Amino acid sequence: MLLTAPLRSLAVVIAAVVVLTAAPGPGSADAGRFVWPLDPRPVVSRQFDPPEQNWLPGHRGVDLDAHVGQTVVAAGDGVVAFAGVVAGKPVVSVDHEGGLRTTYEPVEAAVAAGRRVTRGDPIGTVVAGHDGCASPACLHWGLRRGRDDYLDPLPLVERPVIRLLPV
Repeated sequence: MLLTAPLRSLAVVIAAVVVLTAAPGPGSADAGRFVWPLDPRPVVSRQFDPPEQNWLPGHRGVDLDAHVGQTVVAAGDGVVAFAGVVAGKPVVSVDHEGGLRTTYEPVEAAVAAGRRVTRGDPIGTVVAGHDGCASPACLHWGLRRGRDDYLDPLPLVERPVIRLLPV
């Protein structure tokens, strides 16, 4: 069956909508359930740069410009999974629905593991000491699904821009 140009265009648009709405991972469905971990909205000083393999170097989160003592809030509702020190750096991790975990470092914890938090609840304060910061202090904000699937946390708080191109 041959499709006319308008029907072909409609089919492409419908296919794009299906693919975009069914895609796994954080995205527009999560935007609104999550907030920035710093207020006001921070400058992203270093982007997510996933490694090709989990054991290779990469940047498994984003760095957000901050100042020492700035309050860090839970990006979404969840349960504090960890609040302590990893490799000499203070870290807070929060488990969310859907198998997502957000991680914040270096953060002096104001919460303990097991505590339920709501989006926007204070979980600690930024301390100095994150390697690679262009500013005096920054917050490394990470996101993963499961044990090893590191994801970019920015789609949690930014709605993706969808542009339809002519065919």
